Amino acid sequence: MGDIKGFLKVKRKTSQYRPVCERLKDYSEVAVVPRPEHSEEQASRCMDCGIPFCHGGCPIGNYIPDWNDAIFRGHWEKAFGLLDATNNLPEITGRICPAPCEYACVLGINDDPVTIREDEEAIIEYAFKHNLIKPRPPKKRTGKKIAVIGSGPAGLSCSHQLNKAGHSVTVFERDDKLGGILRYGIPDFKLEKWILDRRIRLLEKEGIIFKTSVSVGTDYPVSKLKNEFDAICLACGSREPRDLLVEGRNLSGIHFAMDYLIRSNKIRNGEKFGKEDLIDAKDKKVVVIGGGDTGADCVGTSHRQGASCVTQIEIMPMPASCRTEDFPWPKYPLLLKTSTSHEEGGSRHWSVLTKKFIGEGGKLKKLACAKVEFAKDARGCPIIKEVRGSEFEIDADLVVLALGFLHPQKEGPIQELKIELDTRANVRTDENFMTSVKGVFSAGDMRRGQSLIVWAISEGRRAAYHIDKYLMGQSTLPRL
Repeated sequence: MGDIKGFLKVKRKTSQYRPVCERLKDYSEVAVVPRPEHSEEQASRCMDCGIPFCHGGCPIGNYIPDWNDAIFRGHWEKAFGLLDATNNLPEITGRICPAPCEYACVLGINDDPVTIREDEEAIIEYAFKHNLIKPRPPKKRTGKKIAVIGSGPAGLSCSHQLNKAGHSVTVFERDDKLGGILRYGIPDFKLEKWILDRRIRLLEKEGIIFKTSVSVGTDYPVSKLKNEFDAICLACGSREPRDLLVEGRNLSGIHFAMDYLIRSNKIRNGEKFGKEDLIDAKDKKVVVIGGGDTGADCVGTSHRQGASCVTQIEIMPMPASCRTEDFPWPKYPLLLKTSTSHEEGGSRHWSVLTKKFIGEGGKLKKLACAKVEFAKDARGCPIIKEVRGSEFEIDADLVVLALGFLHPQKEGPIQELKIELDTRANVRTDENFMTSVKGVFSAGDMRRGQSLIVWAISEGRRAAYHIDKYLMGQSTLPRL
């Protein structure tokens, strides 16, 4: 620890955001990359704890105290080496990870935690800027061929690790560009796509083969895939959206969040849509149903498209602004989050039930809603009760359903390979990440269920270890 009193002398100070009046005019990244001197000062707050609980909070086991100490001392190359050892996509997690490590920070017991996520972003951007990152193809190939289906965070991290081990890896992506949810599900104002392209170019130079616009099971028979490759990893994500099946659901103007965000991202990429396929919030009254991060992304996108007003509603009660007894340190707490999108305008409402959609001539006009409260039944399980006399309506021209995802889509490899599913309809694997079909593995949301991007990276890395061990009898890849 460079400064044993750093956490006493320096208060937490996050990096800057672009002014609202400026950023609403474009889709450029909202956050400003921290300056090195800012990060060096913030890193001094890391206490190098005897037991660094941040390690337990981080699904990929980042060497957080070690690289914070290196930052503080100005040893940026050492900090990058430590970060690169555990994280395949630090420029992604440094921007959009919800930072469970920070909620496990020991300093967070009685003070604000260390700015771990921002320090991570500062390291990787310093490394790119100072040419510390170069392609490192394996010196020797094993002769084994592996197919990875899906190019989201799980697929990219899995393929990166397997390529490091010397295997020949081909990544199949059904969309016309790589990145999965990173490219199509996250707006540019949170993650500009040149950042993703920069990493993919690096992986290509290291020897990974990427095939886009290939839907395995349709364009590429699964039987052919099994014959040509020694192992397969399914990393297709969890893309079956949760619906809201109430009266009026068939009215025009109601869309799933991912459909809305995908179209917005594709338009940003220069693609054209016909009037019937376009989902545009311009001059419309928008209601986003769902209070999570995806809902917040839809709020920010609506602002940029020129919505006349934006309302976000959530059936759950408003979370606490600080830890409660239900979420003691170092557990990841359920807290009220105000994102940059919420700072840009609109309104949020909690404990709101959507009872039905109301329209005219087949077009959405209003939502019929009611307030709810939560109670417990005789078994202690929570139940939702509508508050009598609390009914109200919200005018709406466009509704975006941001209610999460249920499970992976079953068409394609799951059906053709007859892969067993678990009780939640996710892909069932054993402790080695292998599915019910020998030689076929799975990782990420497809196996775990809808989760964080940092967990997808962890899943991909762990699956790569077990695939390597399956093919070679042993593995030198890290388990995390």
